[in-house]
Amino acid sequence: MSGSTKHWCQHAGFDKLRHMEWTPLLSTLTGAVIGIAATLIADRSRWRREEARHALEVRREVYTEYVSALKAAGEEIRAVALGDHMSESARDAAVREAVRGTGLYTASERLWLVGPPQVVEAGNEAFHRLRAIRDAYARGVAVGSADDAPLIERRRKAMAQMRRLMREDLGIGPLGIE
Repeated sequence: MSGSTKHWCQHAGFDKLRHMEWTPLLSTLTGAVIGIAATLIADRSRWRREEARHALEVRREVYTEYVSALKAAGEEIRAVALGDHMSESARDAAVREAVRGTGLYTASERLWLVGPPQVVEAGNEAFHRLRAIRDAYARGVAVGSADDAPLIERRRKAMAQMRRLMREDLGIGPLGIE
């Protein structure tokens, strides 16, 4: 190179870059990358915790709705069975309508959508135990009769098992009173 010809780096003012110490710059960039990565990981972790908390709250609401609907349906069909109906078909229609009016079917579908398999299975068992009582009352079985007692006991056991599994899923300890 001739004396009048400068290297393009020198001519453009980049001569300092050639001799610059890169360690501080690389350290800064590495620190920035680590900081951004740590922030992203922390945000992702926080998001997962919030999602889990939200899912738990949704299940709690669904479980409460379902148990309440089962209880309401049981009370409604019992009230109808205790009432006076002139015909078997009128009694059958009234008992079935009593269950429909409680929102049980909607609550059941919600349980099937968000509940874990063991809770859904227990909820379904409690539902079928209630349906057995409904069908018995529709046929004319009297409330409190010898035919009614085993149906009530099976329903009580199914409800207790369902509640136990729901509490377990929600991270709540057993009551020990059922």
